[in-house]
Amino acid sequence: MSRMYRHFIAFALSLSVFALPVVAQAFPDRPVRLVVPFLAGGTVDSTARILAQKLSEQTGQQFIVENRGGAGGNIGSEAVAKSDADGYTLLHTAPTLVVNQFLYDNMPYNADKDFAPVGLFAVTPVVLMVNKDLPVKNVDELIAYAKANPGKVSFGSAGVGTIPHLAGELFKSMAKVEIVHVPYKGTSAAMNDLVGGHIQVLFDLLPSSLPQISSGRVRAIANAGTTRPAVLADLPTISEQGLKGYDAASWVAVVAPVKTPAPVLAKLRGEMGNALKAPDIVKRLSDLGSVPGTADEGEMRKFLKSETDKWAKVIRASGAKEK
Repeated sequence: MSRMYRHFIAFALSLSVFALPVVAQAFPDRPVRLVVPFLAGGTVDSTARILAQKLSEQTGQQFIVENRGGAGGNIGSEAVAKSDADGYTLLHTAPTLVVNQFLYDNMPYNADKDFAPVGLFAVTPVVLMVNKDLPVKNVDELIAYAKANPGKVSFGSAGVGTIPHLAGELFKSMAKVEIVHVPYKGTSAAMNDLVGGHIQVLFDLLPSSLPQISSGRVRAIANAGTTRPAVLADLPTISEQGLKGYDAASWVAVVAPVKTPAPVLAKLRGEMGNALKAPDIVKRLSDLGSVPGTADEGEMRKFLKSETDKWAKVIRASGAKEK
């Protein structure tokens, strides 16, 4: 290699190093797509629109929500994983990001290797409810009832692999009870059958459950997370009621294709961090029964690993699978 050629290569590399901060400063200079891997409606879609509006206000550039549902979130997630890694296509997703790899064979993307974390936008509490005529008022009584009636207590969920399903499987494992899982196509059908007494138990996200709890049509017996949400502050957690360490909650997070330039990721994290501190965002999330997350890369990586490890064990123990 000639001396002139080596100098040329060194010069070209130096230019690329200086170009990255310039790219980050200019970012975004055109609309950014925020892909939701589910159909419109529901918590994931709602929070995506809240975030997109705020980021549009902060950056002066439009953030557009694009719904690409199908295959339990895999279609939209794959599309983002294989998109240009320039920061202009992001994934706004849910726990399916970490659980699908254990539910599906032949996954079209690798959750650990194909994405870089941007931020955890919100955590949504889960609540444990029973039919109002079931003779239990707390976790101890539910466990005792289930043990006295093995195989005769059923719990519903919004579908196989959803957080309400996995919350029930985690409860079965930790409480050492045999309760039967009944999957539904969505939360509303499961709730209707809980009210009607066709199932006895339901774990569900707090926002969609609160109207039925408030009206007395179902009985909430425990918060499923590690803390008590403000709207159900008097209701003890499952952990507080004896199943130490029990923790089930849903969440929404933003990730980018893994090769997105570090300065662009830093810019996105900064903007998301600012959004999470904004009083209007805090209030809007609170109105949905959720709490703000974090845009700290280290904290989010730790969170995702914890969620992956926890649900992997639950799925493997339950034998849950999707085709």
